[in-house]
Amino acid sequence: MFTLMELVQPQSLEEAYEILMKRKNNIVIGGSAFLRMGEKRIGTGIDLSNLNLNLIEETSDYIKIGAMTTLRDLEVSPILNKYFNGVIGNCVKDIIGVQFRNVVTVGASVFSKYGFSDLIVALLSLDTEVELYKGGRVKLEEFLNQKHEKDILVKVHIKKNNSKSIYKCMRNSRSDYPILNIAISKDDNNFKICVGARPQRATIAKEASNFISNNILNEENILKASEIACEELVFGSNMRASKEYRKAICKSLVKSALVEVSSC
Repeated sequence: MFTLMELVQPQSLEEAYEILMKRKNNIVIGGSAFLRMGEKRIGTGIDLSNLNLNLIEETSDYIKIGAMTTLRDLEVSPILNKYFNGVIGNCVKDIIGVQFRNVVTVGASVFSKYGFSDLIVALLSLDTEVELYKGGRVKLEEFLNQKHEKDILVKVHIKKNNSKSIYKCMRNSRSDYPILNIAISKDDNNFKICVGARPQRATIAKEASNFISNNILNEENILKASEIACEELVFGSNMRASKEYRKAICKSLVKSALVEVSSC
């Protein structure tokens, strides 16, 4: 269990950022689901609940998701279920239980860049940007590759297009972290293959994505793309699975998802 010396609920993002930067061990807290598993000592915990960031809004070009939106909000949102083959709701609906999903927030999940995140890999398969208080709006892929700096994630912006995306994962048990997760999107003939929980954070299999986007979509090329993805990505071992097992699972999941997304 983490130790929290002080909890504040600022009335503006500017106030929240000033408090965040005062001390090294001041942090923004979301639902604190993952924090509870560690023994971190926190000086001031910053709760953004008063900043109206629990929102899912649709504009003409984007869907905006606030940092304090919960995974349960994503799961039941009629806006999100209307787009992208419902991949955002699908990627979170089996995470532990409803009580847990009612606590975990989008901002904490994305800003922390968790390697096991089911949400990040699904967002990465779409045209997604993150909005940071100081860092501004950047592509999710760019954000994931940046060195960690103290900032506040305000919103996630998903560009509305014709993308259809499929999410798949492998777990040892339903309530466990994923051994591997993937999301593959298709926008016209352009595919994006994303793989996470390697156990490193999610990334795009660019060679495999380019191959399947530029070749006839048939059984032979789908198999070839899955093999390319396995070879170009780096896998590691931890208590849940070996890198060899993850590599084998990757091939199977990519193949299955490509077949499924191609029929969307």
